[in-house]
Amino acid sequence: MDVTDDSLINRPILASIHTEAFRHNLNRVRELAPESKIWSVIKARSYGHGLEAALKGLGSTDGFALLDIYDARWLRDKGWKGRILLLEGLFHQNELVLARDLACDLVVHCETQIQWLEDFQTKGGKPFNVFLKMNSGMNRLGLKPVLYKVAFHRLHALGCHMHHMTHLANADQTDQSPTVGAQLECFDGAIAGIAAPTSLANSAAILWHRNALGDWVRPGIMLYGASPTGNYQDIKHSHLQAVMHLHSEIIDIQELHKGDRVGYGGRYEAPEAMRIGVIACGYADGYPRQAKDGTPVWVDGGAADSSGLICPLVGRVSMDMITIDLRNAPQARIGTRVELWGTQVQVDDVAQMSGTIGYELLCALAPRVAVEIK
Repeated sequence: MDVTDDSLINRPILASIHTEAFRHNLNRVRELAPESKIWSVIKARSYGHGLEAALKGLGSTDGFALLDIYDARWLRDKGWKGRILLLEGLFHQNELVLARDLACDLVVHCETQIQWLEDFQTKGGKPFNVFLKMNSGMNRLGLKPVLYKVAFHRLHALGCHMHHMTHLANADQTDQSPTVGAQLECFDGAIAGIAAPTSLANSAAILWHRNALGDWVRPGIMLYGASPTGNYQDIKHSHLQAVMHLHSEIIDIQELHKGDRVGYGGRYEAPEAMRIGVIACGYADGYPRQAKDGTPVWVDGGAADSSGLICPLVGRVSMDMITIDLRNAPQARIGTRVELWGTQVQVDDVAQMSGTIGYELLCALAPRVAVEIK
């Protein structure tokens, strides 16, 4: 739910999307890959951040990469004149006309898509910019190396403007993974003698495998300020900024005696007399139900320097509420502001305490959460 007027905000949970952080992170990509052009990946509603915020914050990118052709149409309707790449190509042959009208670049990853383009060209269709995808070892999308050259020449013969593309399965291994090297060797061998621009690097490769950048890089999660590995410590010194800040408020406080239990199933038992803060945020908002006791929540200290006021989650996450131990925040009252993730609490840290990765939490932000674009 996008909001532009504070009067429209009822329940206190709010996701603030900081477009200046988008611009900062895009500049970091340019610093790390200065010789490459950039496809800014905005699939899955820009990883839960919304297309409007991405267009505003990432508008200096060389192109946007996404999955849904109707998102491409949205970008064109909003005035985007730059390049758009459909990362999985077309899902149905009847999308070719719309893709042409929207001037989309296409990833081509299988024989069926090649046949669609051949049929389209025989009927007078305009040639596309094509990123031909090779399966260099990830075994997801892409043509096997033995089939790649023939496919390339078939598309080139149609007049398509060709590019080489692959996807690295283990670039998130921060050392020089031998698997990355094996994929590069496979890719380079298959394209030998076929001159065309290349695209290999996702966020992880941009950060840790800069021998694998290519002519076009495809940053995703790093644009949003989270870690490709799921571990914030791996990007702590990369100077990336969190784009989404998820905030709420304490809506009630319970005074517990030693031995009192909290929440469904009574998972947490009070070790002493203590205060528990109830926060307006639950799994229906996208907060992970699997979050363990101890998951960090930042509580506003009401002072100029209150960054150290981290309070642990206690008790099971419910649909609309979570509960936290307020012993670190004696100043907390009903209405005190809290951050679920953002700058004080990294989304990757919440995800690690929940058995998942930051990608999932960002993408899972629920429609009922108000969103403010800054």
